[in-house]
Amino acid sequence: MNLDELVAKAEDLFVLPDSVTRLKACMDDEASSIDDIGDVIAFDPSLATQLLRVANSALYRFPNKIDTITKAIQVVGTRSTYDLALAYGVSQAFSDVDGQNIDLDKFWEQSVSCGLLAKYFADMRNIREPERFFVAGLLHNIGELVVVTTMPESAQRCQAFNARVTPAELQFGVLGYTYSSLSARLIDKWGIPESIVSPITSIHDTENTSLSVEQRILQLSYVLALDNVNPEIYPSYHNLKPELHDSLSLAKEDLEDALDVTNLQCISVISLFNPNAFMLY
Repeated sequence: MNLDELVAKAEDLFVLPDSVTRLKACMDDEASSIDDIGDVIAFDPSLATQLLRVANSALYRFPNKIDTITKAIQVVGTRSTYDLALAYGVSQAFSDVDGQNIDLDKFWEQSVSCGLLAKYFADMRNIREPERFFVAGLLHNIGELVVVTTMPESAQRCQAFNARVTPAELQFGVLGYTYSSLSARLIDKWGIPESIVSPITSIHDTENTSLSVEQRILQLSYVLALDNVNPEIYPSYHNLKPELHDSLSLAKEDLEDALDVTNLQCISVISLFNPNAFMLY
């Protein structure tokens, strides 16, 4: 199945929750107020609960408890609220994926780790709305869930990456495209903003020297997360090319700090977006 056919099939199989679609329409309406946005979120109790959980999570570490939707939107920001709602909506769209052909816990651990690292580096660079980096990292590999569902035998072949063959190389060899290419095409079809789609599209294009800071941040975060979550395959920094962090003026010590902080965050944040995680609330 070629990329266009698979994207079309995925659009039918995986659908964003209505509340996320309504929230997008509300955000696109310049006449909408923060109260209008809050009303859309409050209409879906699961989305409202998720937003409050995220606002009170290690992702933000606000000193005071946030207990209302309006307060959450005020402290997180309307655009960031939308980005986080998208992340939740996409994770819910894939909540019924069968875990027989994939280690879903590891899948979400790597996705969340990539997202947290990307947000960490965006914060370091004082880039506005760093949540979009978290969302891009979180969603960069959802194409794998599409392939697992539609072509399980191909997905199993793609899981045989090793120290000599990267996941992207193997995916291209088996499918003719990478999971990230499929991810980018699908979320673009969903109308997710270009600021999230673009870094995913170029996540493996490490030879391109004309990429933006946003794109380079996601590339670096992907490689660090890949090595970090697969220590049985890759030693530390196995897939890291010096130019990935040099181009961002980051030293190895900065990467160590980023991994230390985000590894601690990942323990709690992963339960917010892994639909299969055991949650105690």
